[in-house]
Amino acid sequence: MASSNNETINLDSLSAQQLSQVKKQLDEELEHLTSSFAQLHAAQSKFRECLRCVQDKNKSPTLRENSSILVPLTNSLYVRGTLSSASHVVVDIGTGFYVEKEIKSAADFYENKVGEVGASIKDLEAIVQAKTNNVRVVEEVLRQKMVTGAQQISAP
Repeated sequence: MASSNNETINLDSLSAQQLSQVKKQLDEELEHLTSSFAQLHAAQSKFRECLRCVQDKNKSPTLRENSSILVPLTNSLYVRGTLSSASHVVVDIGTGFYVEKEIKSAADFYENKVGEVGASIKDLEAIVQAKTNNVRVVEEVLRQKMVTGAQQISAP
């Protein structure tokens, strides 16, 4: 059993109360990691959607310079705008910064982001599986301790 600072702990040497605390800590870590996993999936979906939009922009004959468009300010609020350049898009590069890029460059940017987030998801998935296995091991040892404790109490 590995703790957060990579020390090995002999679970058999811990009391039932200590095992319960270890299980609680592992459950909290697992909950946090699962939440992060879901957030990474959401981010990957957003990057995929951005990539799709950039790729579709190339194929759309209606998007020409000086054509009227609706610009999304939020998920439900759009304002009228005029397309000033059909060969450039504004890309959110994170933390509130936007950069004007050519369509090919923007597509490459989003493809890289999808790949990076995908790699992070794979890494996190392995960590979540390891933590889940750790929780199972702790639960099993805790069950054995409880059974042993109950047998000792019932034995004369």
